[in-house]
Amino acid sequence: MQASWISRNYPGKYGLKSRSVCGLILVLALCLSANAAAGEIRRALFTTGIDNREPVAIVDSIDSTSSNSVSFYTEITNMSGQTITHQWTHLDKVMFEKTFEVKAERWRVWTSKTLIPNWTGTWTVNVLDADRELLTSKSFEYR
Repeated sequence: MQASWISRNYPGKYGLKSRSVCGLILVLALCLSANAAAGEIRRALFTTGIDNREPVAIVDSIDSTSSNSVSFYTEITNMSGQTITHQWTHLDKVMFEKTFEVKAERWRVWTSKTLIPNWTGTWTVNVLDADRELLTSKSFEYR
């Protein structure tokens, strides 16, 4: 009842136009807060090593005659309290899995694999959430 009285007596100040603007502001605020709360894989990459929780050198292929070790590094944001899994596959076969609990708003994890010379070809690491849904996937060539 009071809103109707205000709308009738002050239509320019508290009328339809003002309510529309307030509604739009509310919708925008809800969208922004939902995006801020959504988890994200900020970085996912293969590297030759980790130093001080950061990748040393990013790689997309490895020569089996020069190196047999590779790490997969993931930086996760806004997923504290959740789990992620690194699932390593070679020729569509799961070769290794490691699950991590994310313990802060920004969390960095990595897994490493020592490769034998006859495991050449495409390797993929799938990053999965607790429901085994794919968050991201990256591949590299082992030649």
